[in-house]
Amino acid sequence: MQYKLFGQTVPAVEVTLNAGETVFTQSGGMCYETDGIEMKTNARGGLMNSLGRMFTGESIFMASYSATKDGAKVGFSATAPGSVMPIDLSTMPAGIIMQKGAFLCAEKSVELKAKFTKKFTAGLFGGEGFVLQQATGNGMLFMEVDGDAIEKELAAGEVLKVDTGNVVAFQPSVSYEIETVKGLGNILLGGEGLFLTKLVGPGKVILQTQNFGDFAGKIIPYIPSKG
Repeated sequence: MQYKLFGQTVPAVEVTLNAGETVFTQSGGMCYETDGIEMKTNARGGLMNSLGRMFTGESIFMASYSATKDGAKVGFSATAPGSVMPIDLSTMPAGIIMQKGAFLCAEKSVELKAKFTKKFTAGLFGGEGFVLQQATGNGMLFMEVDGDAIEKELAAGEVLKVDTGNVVAFQPSVSYEIETVKGLGNILLGGEGLFLTKLVGPGKVILQTQNFGDFAGKIIPYIPSKG
């Protein structure tokens, strides 16, 4: 499989497949395809994995796109302004943990499953719900990033505190918990909310410059309502 990234505002990834190769995405993720692509929709990974995807904010059913001839192409586009980040999972034996909504598409050899947070408070206040998702395998994974991507490599014990909506993904070796912003004045006047995500190394962390939840909150007041 080969791939190319296109676009600057709402980007897309185009994958070129040889006969028999397959990529999959959540239902509705495909943007375009050439002749020689066959689509099948199924509950990839069985019932339990499908229910887990529902909790992560992804669709229950996945769409697989297989090439019936060499050189067939299929494109997948992001759902919001930002970037598409390719991840070669063969370089990450333990895989990568993603926030809900970060998955765009992947090769057939990639396994995607729900990942429950270990601490109740992380799930309750982390801005990502109780369930994250973990991708493992030896293939290529493509993630959606709101805005631009920032990559950090944390040393053992190194701490990074992030606004909850700006975390995209991290390696399983990175611990994930939530802490309360200190100081009543900071809570009431700081404009950053009550909680921060605390990430502790070692391992890679991927952040995004755009918190789409905050962005949506700013434009909602300007959307005309029926009345």
